[in-house]
Amino acid sequence: MVHIAIMKKSWGFVPKILSGEKTIESRWYQTRRVPWGVITSDDVVYFKNSGEPITVQVVVSSCIQFSDLTPIKITKILNKYHKEIGILKKEKDDFFEKIKDKKYCILVFIKKPKKIKPFEINKKGFGMMSAWISVDDINMLK
Repeated sequence: MVHIAIMKKSWGFVPKILSGEKTIESRWYQTRRVPWGVITSDDVVYFKNSGEPITVQVVVSSCIQFSDLTPIKITKILNKYHKEIGILKKEKDDFFEKIKDKKYCILVFIKKPKKIKPFEINKKGFGMMSAWISVDDINMLK
């Protein structure tokens, strides 16, 4: 399976993926959503900033899913993984405020980041606000 992760450009995560500074993509949700239960080791994830083409490709090494989150559990996850998620220690409190009420978290451990020839995707049928799309073949979105 292949996945497209759509990022907020203001967070600056795509360059951190390419530099190897960010080795975990985290997704925080109120309800179970894709990629919950569908992402596995050796899947490919393409990254793009919102409103821009896809520019980065990685391979999934593993993932961890957390449910029934509380602010205490979220704090423990952030304390352990903030650096790999791409969040500086000084940014941790602000990030916590954005996710403190989430109930589910997926940590996707990524490897082999590489810059690829940019290409656009068509999200029609996936919802314009989709921040993660999973498909069997990337060509379905080209």
